[in-house]
Amino acid sequence: MENQRHRLVLIPPPFQGHLTPMLQLANTLQSKGFSITVAHAHFNSPDPSNHPNLLFLPLSYGLSDTHISSKNIVDISATLNTKCVSPLKEFLVDQIAKANISHEKIACVIYDGLMHSIDLVARELKLPSMVLRTTSATNVLTYYHAFVHLQRTGCLPFQDSKSLELVPELEPLRFKDLLIFKLTNSDVLQQQLVKTLAVRPSLGFIFNTVDCLEEQSLYQLRHVYKVRLFPIGPLHMIAEDSSSSSFVEEDYSCIAWLNNQARKSVLYVSLGSIASWDEKELTEVAWGLANSKQNFLWVIRPGTIDDVSEWLQSLPEDVTGAIAKKGCIVKWAPQGEVLAHQAVGGFWSHCGWNSTLESLSEGVPIICQPHFGDQGVNARLLSHVWKVGLEWSNIIERDEIESAVRRLMEDSEGKEMRQRALKLKNEIRLAVQGGSSYDALNGLVKSILSVNL
Repeated sequence: MENQRHRLVLIPPPFQGHLTPMLQLANTLQSKGFSITVAHAHFNSPDPSNHPNLLFLPLSYGLSDTHISSKNIVDISATLNTKCVSPLKEFLVDQIAKANISHEKIACVIYDGLMHSIDLVARELKLPSMVLRTTSATNVLTYYHAFVHLQRTGCLPFQDSKSLELVPELEPLRFKDLLIFKLTNSDVLQQQLVKTLAVRPSLGFIFNTVDCLEEQSLYQLRHVYKVRLFPIGPLHMIAEDSSSSSFVEEDYSCIAWLNNQARKSVLYVSLGSIASWDEKELTEVAWGLANSKQNFLWVIRPGTIDDVSEWLQSLPEDVTGAIAKKGCIVKWAPQGEVLAHQAVGGFWSHCGWNSTLESLSEGVPIICQPHFGDQGVNARLLSHVWKVGLEWSNIIERDEIESAVRRLMEDSEGKEMRQRALKLKNEIRLAVQGGSSYDALNGLVKSILSVNL
């Protein structure tokens, strides 16, 4: 009850992969007794009815849906940081005044790492602050190494000839795995990189990760940042409120389908909320899955193709027959429940960090097909560090797909991955239930309260 006099303001950007962990953090801290306000963009908004214990306040940042749909993360982030300062400052000043009237206190502002400009606002208003990092600690570490390279050479991106070389001090990561290697708008990137790395929130960084997964990277980051780090993940496991924050309605009919499948016999196929295949690639995937003769649950997100039914009808009868016999296709799935289902034995994934943690937490190995952002780093961790991910050619051709699916679902290689994944699952659960993540969460709560005594 004492904590209820302390209000936390959480500020996510309007992206599914960032909003979800921020809401999980919000619900976790609310369960610890804090009052929570979530200040969010006016579009891609969370549904307040799914989170009745949180207060939601939409803000206009001047970003259009067209801007967001461009999927250019660097440009969107730069624009967001420019346009969010004024409305957020006005909002926080108003919140401070209201808190004083209600005998509350704005105990801390917690913002997403993409929104680095909030650091200046918090400092100006003398509000304690923390940053939530929604990517792996290893990925954040790559930003630092890129900055060192920038200081040394004065230029980004890296040369193409370096693509397969190992990044010094970040083995087994290759230069091609890094976000900064793939981006061409290097001037904007350099500016964002410098500003992001300059941020030193007064109370430290929150990481949605686990010490047993990224101990070495966390160790290096502590030396880089010289502020406290709180690896409290996986957030989806510690959040007591499991309400959905999905932008797309989840189809629970797939759970009934899974109930009728044999244990560990189903490959779950989903590329997350942004990455997708074009129609030609979808056809090759359909052929590959059909030829593999494995059971599969396949998410084909709305907007991926104009008419899924029409596309399916255009396929040969052999393929449509195999899909009808072995497959289930939905527009969107309740991923947490799917990965926890005993019928699921593998996950074909884009390797977003949320999906990676959800899969590891359930002991499900992954076929890795990274597309952009931090996904290359995560895929390399899965395949070469934790050895629970299958690295393949990523050539979207039916024979390549059939081979990759069989390797994971049938071959001894996949069985060994499943055993290692189960071991990691147990280590992660121990961390959450009373180990490193549990201790880090308690340390986080104490840190917020101690500065507000």
